[in-house]
Amino acid sequence: MDMPRGIGTFVVWDYVVFAGMLVISAAIGIYYAFAGGGQQTSKDFLMGGRRMTAVPVALSLTASFMSAVTVLGTPSEVYRFGAIFSIFAFTYFFVVVISAEVFLPVFYKLGITSTYEYLELRFNKCVRLCGTVLFIVQTILYTGIVIYAPALALNQVTGFDLWGAVVATGVVCTFYCTLGGLKAVIWTDVFQVGIMVAGFASVIIQAAVIQGGISTILNDAYNGGRLNFWNFNPNPLQRHTFWTIIIGGTFTWSSIYGVNQSQVQRYISCKSRFQAKLSLYINLVGLWAILTCSVFCGLALYSRYRDCDPWTAKKVSAPDQLMPYLVLDILQDYPGLPGLFVACAYSGTLSTVSSSINALAAVTVEDLIKPYFRSLSERSLSWISQGMSVVYGALCIGMAALASLMGALLQAALSIFGMVGGPLMGLFALGILVPFANSIGALVGLMAGFATSLWVGIGAQMYPPLPERTSPLQLDIQGCNSTYNETNLMTTTEMPFTTSVFQIHNVQRTPLMDNWYSLSYLYFSTVGTLVTLLVGMLVSLPTGGRKQNLDPRYILTKEDFLSNFDIFKKTGPCCVAQAGVQWCDHGSLQL
Repeated sequence: MDMPRGIGTFVVWDYVVFAGMLVISAAIGIYYAFAGGGQQTSKDFLMGGRRMTAVPVALSLTASFMSAVTVLGTPSEVYRFGAIFSIFAFTYFFVVVISAEVFLPVFYKLGITSTYEYLELRFNKCVRLCGTVLFIVQTILYTGIVIYAPALALNQVTGFDLWGAVVATGVVCTFYCTLGGLKAVIWTDVFQVGIMVAGFASVIIQAAVIQGGISTILNDAYNGGRLNFWNFNPNPLQRHTFWTIIIGGTFTWSSIYGVNQSQVQRYISCKSRFQAKLSLYINLVGLWAILTCSVFCGLALYSRYRDCDPWTAKKVSAPDQLMPYLVLDILQDYPGLPGLFVACAYSGTLSTVSSSINALAAVTVEDLIKPYFRSLSERSLSWISQGMSVVYGALCIGMAALASLMGALLQAALSIFGMVGGPLMGLFALGILVPFANSIGALVGLMAGFATSLWVGIGAQMYPPLPERTSPLQLDIQGCNSTYNETNLMTTTEMPFTTSVFQIHNVQRTPLMDNWYSLSYLYFSTVGTLVTLLVGMLVSLPTGGRKQNLDPRYILTKEDFLSNFDIFKKTGPCCVAQAGVQWCDHGSLQL
C-alpha cells in the first residue's frame, strides 16, 4: 500500500476537461433557445411547456440536490464524524413519499407555475407576498454561497483561479438559463449528473486500488470507529443520531423537495401527474447512489489519512479542502482526472445555481409582475423572464463576492437557509392539511415559526454547542513526516464544528446555551415547521377559520390518494389522460 506523498498540481489537461464541461453546458442552452421554435411564451421558458417526462426531470432533481457543498462537504463530514450520515438513506425515502403524496397532488391539479400562487389561492395576497420575499432572499443568499464556497476550497488546494471560476460558473449558468429556460436547465443537469458520477467513480476506483481494495478501506474505517451507523440516543441536543437524522432530516429536506420553488418547478413541468410522481421516485434512486458514493469517499479519506490528518497538520485550512487534497494526492499520475473531479464539483454548483436562477425568475414574473401588469402579452412575459434570469445571475455573482468578505459567516448563512425553509413548509402544510386554517392564522403562524427558528439558529451561531454534543471522532498526525514541529504531533478529538464571527468567547455557559442553543442543527427546520403549524391552528380557530367556504382543490383529499390507482385501469380515457398510452400497460409496475 502506497504511503501519501507530495500532492500533484493542476496541468493543462485538467483545465481542458473543466472548460469542456462549461462549453457543453452552454451549447445545450443554445440548442434549446432555438429547438421547437424557441421560447415563445413564459410557460415555455419557465415550465418547459409542461411537456417534460419523468427520467430527465428525475436526474435534474438529483443534480440540483447535489451541490458542490455535497460533493466536498459530505466526504469530510464522514471523515470527521463517521458513517452515521448514511442513515439519510431512510430520510430521503420519507422525503420523497411526503413530497409525492402530500404536496405534489395539490400543486399539480392547480396548474400553477409559482408555488407561492397557492398561498394567494388558499389564503390571500399578503401571505403570498411574504412567502415570495422570504424565498427570494434565502435563495440569493444561498446561491451566492454555493458559487463561492467550492471555488474557495478548490482554489486553496489546486491553485484553480478563484474569481475566474466564480465568474465563469455564474456567467455560463446565466447564459444557458436565459437562452434555453427550464428545458436547458433540466438537460444540462442530465449531462452534469454524468460528470458527477464519473468524478466520484474515478476517486473511488483509484482509492480502492491504492489502499489495497475496498475491504482494506472498510477495515480501516471499522478500526477507526467510522462505521458508527447506529446511535439511538434520543437526546435532541446530539448533533447526529438516528432520531435527529430521521426526524430532523425529514423536515429539513421536505422543506426543499416539498415546497421549494427550485424543486417543485421541475416536477410540475411534467406532462402528467403520473410522470411527475415517477420522477420523484426515480430521483430517490439517484439520491441513494450519491449518498453511497460520497460516504464511501469519506471512508477512503479516512483510510488514506488515518495516521496523518492533513487538516490537523495544517496542509489544508478547512475540512472542505480534504476531498480536493485527496484527488491531487491519488490521481496526480493521470492528467485530466483531477480536472474531471473539479468538473464534478462544479457540475453540482452549475445545477444548483441554474435551478435557483430559473426559480427566482419564475416567482418574480408570476408573483410580482403578472398580478400587477395584467395587460402584458405572453411574448412580453417571456422576454421579461429572460431579463430576470440575467438580473438574478448578476445578483448571485455579486452575492458570491459578498460571501468572500463574510469568511466564517458562510456557516451562519447556510444555517439561515435551513431556518427559513421550516416556517415556509409549515405555512404550506397548514394550507394543504388543515381545512380550518385561515389567512390570519397563516400569517401569525409564519411570523411565530420564523422568529422561533431564527432565535435558536442565531443563538447556536453565537454560543456553539460544546464538542461532546457534536461528537467529532479521533484524528491523528503521528504518522506525518518530521518536517512538522514536534508541538504539532498530537492527537486531537475536539476540532470545533463551526466558527462564526457572531461567536462570543469566554462567556459563562447558561442552561439556555447548553440546551436550547445546543439543539441539533437538523431540528431548526423541524421547530420552524411545528411552531408555524401549531400557532396557525390556534389562531385560526377563534378568528373564523371554521366558517370559511373552502374549495376542495386547495387541500389534500382522499381522491388525490385514490387517483394513484388509476394506472391499473387498462382501458378508458382516464388512463390515457393521466399517464399517456405508453404508460398504461407498464406504468403500474413502476410504483
